[in-house]
Amino acid sequence: MDEKLYLIDLDCYARAEENQKKRVKESHCFDFGLLPTKGLQKEFRSFVENRSRQCALATMIQERVLYQRFCRMVKDKHIRAERLQELEWEQWLLKIRSWILEHGQKLTMQGINVYGKEKTVPSSLITYVRKAYQFTEAKEERDEIEKDIWKLENLDIAYKKNPIKNVQTLNFTVIIQDDLREETKKAVYEHLHHEAIATIIKELTAIRRLSRYLKETYPQIHSAEELNRELLEEYLTYLVTEAEGVNNYRMDLTRLRGLLETIGKLYRYPHLEILFLASDLPRQVQPKLKSYSDSELIRFNAALAELDEQMERLMVIHQMLGTRISDTLTLQTDCLYRQDGHPMIQIRQMKTTTFVKPISAELELLIEKAIEYSKKRYGDTVYIFVDEKNSKRPMQYNTVQNKVMDLIQKKDLRDDHGELFGFGTHMFRHVYGIRLTELHLDDWTIAKLLGHTSVKNVKFYRKMSLQIIADETREIRAEMSRMIRANLAGWGKEYEQI
Repeated sequence: MDEKLYLIDLDCYARAEENQKKRVKESHCFDFGLLPTKGLQKEFRSFVENRSRQCALATMIQERVLYQRFCRMVKDKHIRAERLQELEWEQWLLKIRSWILEHGQKLTMQGINVYGKEKTVPSSLITYVRKAYQFTEAKEERDEIEKDIWKLENLDIAYKKNPIKNVQTLNFTVIIQDDLREETKKAVYEHLHHEAIATIIKELTAIRRLSRYLKETYPQIHSAEELNRELLEEYLTYLVTEAEGVNNYRMDLTRLRGLLETIGKLYRYPHLEILFLASDLPRQVQPKLKSYSDSELIRFNAALAELDEQMERLMVIHQMLGTRISDTLTLQTDCLYRQDGHPMIQIRQMKTTTFVKPISAELELLIEKAIEYSKKRYGDTVYIFVDEKNSKRPMQYNTVQNKVMDLIQKKDLRDDHGELFGFGTHMFRHVYGIRLTELHLDDWTIAKLLGHTSVKNVKFYRKMSLQIIADETREIRAEMSRMIRANLAGWGKEYEQI
């Protein structure tokens, strides 16, 4: 086996732009001879080759430096393991942390999320080695469902994928109690047969929060069997008064209840099926629907020219169609057709059903340009907007989010209240719905153009339209009052006589 793997020979190098390739010297490589055993050398070669198929060249340049730091740590700590899995992850973590501190480096670093806010993240070395560890764990002979981190593609079931969010694993390691972790794994496996992956992730978030609470408050509890009504009521109080990071209590509790009820059925813990009362779930509050003002749309759309041409088309098409972002990203290349000479589009909604609606000639031309761009660059594809790393997949949600948020921060784009714009793609749909109500269309027509199967949500768009009119009227009346007061200045008693 060749001990060196050069960056110029990696898959990501062939895909990279010329300006990225210029950053790489011919001598830049992953030197596996720096590792002490043949087993580790083989594992890291497989890991690096796998990463090069998934990641950009810029990422691999950074990971080469992290790999070299890992090799120095292994040498300094006199580690002679043949496989990463010979040590538990906690053992690796202790050794890495110890080495980092010995070299005067920090265990954590400040990162920036897509909204420009700071967050604390582990050292990049810890994150890199964790990825390698998880990669080798997937190679083990154990059944996937016995592991604490599931690689979804290795499961023997057809689960409901989300094509615009690349969820590859489910992580159970944060569930602290061993018995509760195994019970949760079995319940999640059952739910994967009929629930969307996004729902599964929310269920895991809910059970992890309960697990942390049990560790701090009831460390003697290890299984869901030991849960009771009194404990649940204390947990509900904790969620309302002390817990952080819970954005939607009703959803969190609904997911937790569903998971615990399934555990109760599978393990014959009948009390779990009647643990929750209907009154435990807070009433569902209709959120205040937001939309962009005309001035906000003008500012936002003027900045879109800074994006690459296909991303710019995506954002404009998204606004003109009034679809969910998931439905825009999964538009297929055969979506356009003609009916009695008028352009029509077929939209396959991820959440509900397929529907068709008429579009303008200008929008038809823009979509045709987007199809032509993808065909020229990627050949025949299923989707109009495709993932650059894998043209069989639609463009990923995170890709759009990152590029748009980078633009917002770079151009310092702010709303009418002086706040930075967020990634509010659904607000474009709200604008579209409001515009339809202002055309004085009936409820059924509006519902069909939005892709709804009923008219029950149309009232919210009508309410938003009336609210906008009221706000604008209030502003005009206030301005008129200011003008009148200014003109009356100095009239004094004479005005009173009039």
